[in-house]
This record gives sequence, C-alpha cells and structure tokens, in this order.
Amino acid sequence: MKARIQWAGEALFIGESGSGHAVVMDGPPESGGRNLGVRPMEMVLIGLGGCSNFDVVSILNKSRQAVESCEAFLEAERATEEPKVFTKIHLHFVVKGRGLKEAQVKRAVELSAEKYCSASIMLGRGGVEITHDYEIVELGE
Repeated sequence: MKARIQWAGEALFIGESGSGHAVVMDGPPESGGRNLGVRPMEMVLIGLGGCSNFDVVSILNKSRQAVESCEAFLEAERATEEPKVFTKIHLHFVVKGRGLKEAQVKRAVELSAEKYCSASIMLGRGGVEITHDYEIVELGE
C-alpha cells in the first residue's frame, strides 16, 4: 500500500492514495490553516469507521440479512499532552433493515472488532480502548 502527501501551503495538504483517490487535509485557523479539509486525526477516525462499517455490512450481507442502511457514529477522546493520541474510541452502529436478527448484527459487530477490521485491531494493539454497541431499526413494509 502506498500514499503520497503534498504540502500545498500554510497547513494545507493533499493526500493521494495508491489507488489514485485524493483527499484534502487542513488545520484549523488557530494552527495556521484555513479549515479547507479534514484534520489528519479525523482521517484516522474516519478510516476506522469506514473499515468497521465495511466489515459489518459485508458480514450481514453474507448472513442474508436484509440490511438497507448501516451508519457508524464514532466518538473519540485524545490525550491532553503531546502526542495527543487517541485514548478511547466508541463506535455506535445504527443498522436499518427488514427482519434483522439481533444475534447476526451482534456477531457482525464483534467479528469486525475482534477479527477483521485492521484499523480497529491496530489501534487497539497501540493502546486505544475501543468499545462498540449497536441499535437495530426495523423498517416497515
């Protein structure tokens, strides 16, 4: 896996993934940025959410669950001293569909956290306390 990050002046950076996709990162005005993009640590959080959500949806689809929507809401705490690493991250999944089985949703969330989500496992091994929960929203017919 590869990536390239180009400084674009002030606190603005353009990241390009090995697959050719670009993302804009910037700092807040108090750090010399213009708030034109996500912060690098927000990217880490978004990456974790994307990785976990990808797994949950994939596992539920393979389990023949009628998933129509799956959102992951993340909240993180960071250390107060430099380096301001994440210390705690909580993922809350909202899974919507028809006839979803709670045992299958629980299993999907647990498998993602414990076996499949590389980002979650990497952060956890680095000392971040990662927790998760879920809610199921039954959609009418």
